[in-house]
Amino acid sequence: MACFTVPAGEAVVTTIVKKVIDKKEIKEGTSTPKNGIPFSRKLKWLTNLLWGGSVLLAYEHVWHGEVKPFFPFLTAMENPADKAEMLHEMGTVGVGMAVLVTAVWIGICVAADIIVKRPVSGAKASN
Repeated sequence: MACFTVPAGEAVVTTIVKKVIDKKEIKEGTSTPKNGIPFSRKLKWLTNLLWGGSVLLAYEHVWHGEVKPFFPFLTAMENPADKAEMLHEMGTVGVGMAVLVTAVWIGICVAADIIVKRPVSGAKASN
């Protein structure tokens, strides 16, 4: 019903943090480090994953008639008995999706750092 709001909320927070870190890296001159990937770029990956997933989930909920274009927007908000079910879904499914996406992002960042920092293989030494 409203599970997409949790990753969307995380996406809002990460978007704001990314903007702040972007400005800080530009000010300090660390936006293009000689080795490694800047944290702002990695945070952009997380932001894109969260926004993309949230939009797809919202579309799926609209498709199934769980979200409508007028107040209160969520069909579960119309009936007080459905609110508890909606909050339970947000707390279990929504939080689970947000945690899973963040864990996958951490794995991507670790893999990217390993790839960037490994020595170039197969290159011949110049004589």
